[in-house]
Amino acid sequence: MLGKIRSTVIDVTGVLIIGLAIYLISISGTIQGGITLPSSIYNMNTIFLSILIEALPFVLVGVLIAGGIQIFITEDHIKRWIPKNRFAAILMSCVVGACFPACECGIVPIVRRLIAKGVPIYAGIGFLLTGPLINPIVILSTYMAFGNDLKVALSRMIIGFIVAVIVAFLISLLFRTNQLKQELKNANHCEHGTAAVGQPVTMKIFHVLTHAVDEFFDMGKYLIIGALLAAFVQTYVSSESLVAIGNGQIASSTIVMMGLAFLLSLCSEADAFIAASFSNLFAPTAILAFLVYGPMIDLKNMMMMLSVFRAKFVFTFVSIVTIVVFVVFILLNQFY
Repeated sequence: MLGKIRSTVIDVTGVLIIGLAIYLISISGTIQGGITLPSSIYNMNTIFLSILIEALPFVLVGVLIAGGIQIFITEDHIKRWIPKNRFAAILMSCVVGACFPACECGIVPIVRRLIAKGVPIYAGIGFLLTGPLINPIVILSTYMAFGNDLKVALSRMIIGFIVAVIVAFLISLLFRTNQLKQELKNANHCEHGTAAVGQPVTMKIFHVLTHAVDEFFDMGKYLIIGALLAAFVQTYVSSESLVAIGNGQIASSTIVMMGLAFLLSLCSEADAFIAASFSNLFAPTAILAFLVYGPMIDLKNMMMMLSVFRAKFVFTFVSIVTIVVFVVFILLNQFY
């Protein structure tokens, strides 16, 4: 009962936020009663809507794929496809993710369905990390953003893959169960999944769409909250002060670029163009840290993960990714 009440409150909050955003963008500089709104409110609203519009198509694709997984892929399929060996399963998931063109927003519902179907948590994490980071579209955009520099694109791909394998392996040592929230585990045995067995393809497609709608609204409310937080940070946290902090030691510049990647919550298909604009201010390893860390963890992505996984797991995961990325790039700076 408490879970349903909490979900309803979040749904209502999301609707109110969207309504407020649409209202603010459609009015002039004053509202009824002669109250003048600060320009920063409109700036935040614009950033919020741009993040939302950028992310929603990828979420839509993700929930459609998740619906297909729920209906057409069974636990027996998963058992046959996933290697029994833990390290082999991690490598396989990272390779599959690397070939899968998905944004960090759209990957969360897919991973949720895979884990609910029986994919080990560490294999799901491997897929979650490499999918948005080193898929073909991201590598191509990175290559173009840095003036057709193949070195940056390959470095992002290779280092990102290594980091994903390390993180997934550490997760396999720390967590044995799937870490999904209890209500999500129960929802996996819903009526749509069982009703689709033995039915015509048209009915199965209908159930896929039904699942996709449920997933879309379930994920969408957390995406909205994450996008609003990211817009607030981008509006009221001075990037100039962060850049000033990062101009110095390689450790501080790496931390600043990782922090920017987390706070800006950029889509992985476009973040390379923003990273390229910092090329004259930060060391190459700090720029690469931005490119690797952002698609793995950002504000809106973390909010969506909190809706799927237990909070303890999410914060442990975020800590592991942060530490591994930081250490890898500090060590890499000695040779890059």
